[in-house]
Amino acid sequence: MLDADILHLPQTRRLTNRKATYLCALGAAIFLVVVIVAGQIVTGLAMQTDFLQKNLPPSIQHPFGTDWMGRDMFARTLAGLSLSIVVGLGAAMMSSVIALVLGLIAALGGRRADAVVSWMIDLMMGIPHIVLLILISCALGGGFVGVMVGVAFTHWASLTRVVRAEVMQCKNSDFVSASLRLGRSKAYIALKHMLAHVAPQFLVGLILMFPHAILHEAAITFLGFGIPPEQPALGIILSESMGFLSTGMWWLAVFPGIALIVCVLLFDLVGSSVRKLIDPASSQE
Repeated sequence: MLDADILHLPQTRRLTNRKATYLCALGAAIFLVVVIVAGQIVTGLAMQTDFLQKNLPPSIQHPFGTDWMGRDMFARTLAGLSLSIVVGLGAAMMSSVIALVLGLIAALGGRRADAVVSWMIDLMMGIPHIVLLILISCALGGGFVGVMVGVAFTHWASLTRVVRAEVMQCKNSDFVSASLRLGRSKAYIALKHMLAHVAPQFLVGLILMFPHAILHEAAITFLGFGIPPEQPALGIILSESMGFLSTGMWWLAVFPGIALIVCVLLFDLVGSSVRKLIDPASSQE
C-alpha cells in the first residue's frame, strides 16, 4: 500500500498543479473581461467635469482622486484600461492573422516564397516598433483605427517565425507524407493537418501578443500620435499627468500606471498558463 501511495503522489501533484494553472488563467481572463465591461459602462462618467471637486487626493468617494477638471480618476482609469484592452485585442487578432497567413505561405510556397517572407520578417524586426507605429498611425490619420492598424502591422514578425517553424516541422512528418501519397491536395493538408498542428503555439503567441499591443498603444498615445486627447485612454491620462506631478498630484500618474502594469501582467499570466496547459513539454509538470 505504501508503494502504491508513493507512485500516486506525482500524479496527484500534477493534477493539482494543472488545476491551479487552469484556475489562474480563468480568474485572470474573467477579471480582464470585467474591466472591459466596467470601463465601457463608466465612459460617460469618466468625461464628466466638476470644478468644485478638482485636484482632490484619493478618498472613499474618489478612490483614485480627481484631476484638475474634477474628473474622477477611478472612472477614467477604468475607461482607459477598457479602451486600451479593446485596441490591443483588435490589433493582436489582426496581427496574428497576418502571421498565420505569412507563416503558411513561407512554409508551403516554396523557396522563393520562403525567401520573400523571411526578408519581410528581417526588415520588420530591424525597424524600431515605435517609429514604424508612429509612421503608420500618422499616415492613417491617427485615431482608433490608425493605432489599431499600426500595432497590427508591426507585431506579426515574431509569431510568423513560430508559425513557419511549426509548419516546416509538420511538413516533414510521416502523416503528411502519407496524406500526399493518398492524393490529398496541399490545401487539404494545410487546413486539416497543419492548422491543427500549429494551433496551440498560435494560440499562445496570440495571447502573449496582447500585452505588447497594449503597451505600444499606450506608448504612442502618450507621445501624442495615437488616440485623440478627448478620449480617456491610458496614454493620454499619463501624458496629461506629467504637468501636475511637480505640484504634488502624484495620484494622477501612479494609479493609472499601476493599473496598466497589472493589466499587462494579467495577460502575461493568461498566456503563460495556457502555454503550460497545452504544451506537451510542460503539461505534465
